[in-house]
Amino acid sequence: MREVRTHEKGQSLFQDALKRFFRNPTGLLGLAIISFFVIASLLAPILRPYDARRDRDLRARLNPPSAEHIFGTDELGRDLFVRVWHGGRISLRVGLTAVVLALVVGTFLGLVAGFFGGWLDMFVTWLVDILLAFPGILLAIAIVATLGPSLRNALIAISVTQIPIYVRITRAVTLSLRESEYVQAAHALGSRPGRIIFIHLLPNGLAPLIVQLTLSIGVAVLDVAALGFLGLGAQPPDPEWGVMIRDGFRQFLRAPWMSIFPGLAIFFSVVGFNLLGDAIRDVIDPRLKNV
Repeated sequence: MREVRTHEKGQSLFQDALKRFFRNPTGLLGLAIISFFVIASLLAPILRPYDARRDRDLRARLNPPSAEHIFGTDELGRDLFVRVWHGGRISLRVGLTAVVLALVVGTFLGLVAGFFGGWLDMFVTWLVDILLAFPGILLAIAIVATLGPSLRNALIAISVTQIPIYVRITRAVTLSLRESEYVQAAHALGSRPGRIIFIHLLPNGLAPLIVQLTLSIGVAVLDVAALGFLGLGAQPPDPEWGVMIRDGFRQFLRAPWMSIFPGLAIFFSVVGFNLLGDAIRDVIDPRLKNV
């Protein structure tokens, strides 16, 4: 009977959270922007198959936006609309993958450090402090420069820069929950540490992690573009947004559309994730609206 009531209460809280979210115009706008980019990226290879290595038409070099080429063309005559469209697959996939990896590793380290404490907590905290001592983008540049320029190494570098954020959040939540009554009851019943960590502590600490996840994806997309612009991320001819801005930088006075349109794609995708993250934060803790 108690389990049924608990389930009904949890379902009611979830429904209330959904109602608050759909009454939030900021959240709906962010969700609409992200949905547009995600759906467009998923449909790109179906609606418009594209091979960046073969795409070039020198007769159409640096054509301005027109009915034939909505976003214009670049110095090799490549259609920028198609490249920006397909570039979303690279930027969003790498950004999401990097954040998910950081979430998994950082959450695990934070749970273990906060639950066991002692020398393990001290070591993890020391490691996090060292990583946080460097600006994120500079640390990412250093990692990619050491491993070699590539999209995979850029993903690894961005993940490393994001891990300390999740470690600190998870550790703080774990420290506040490990002395709670239900955790003490689980200890008294002889539950193993792994069960307490993943069954009792982790579910109750997901709320701030979900908020941080949505906000971190926007930061990761910016970092992917920054590394691509510096030549340390995706390599030509891959249609990654940062690489496209770098290619257009050399022709900006002659063909500004080469940088403007991929820049707008980065701008709107990051704004969408930030708006969604802010809305989820307000839904999870409505009191923050009044702060």
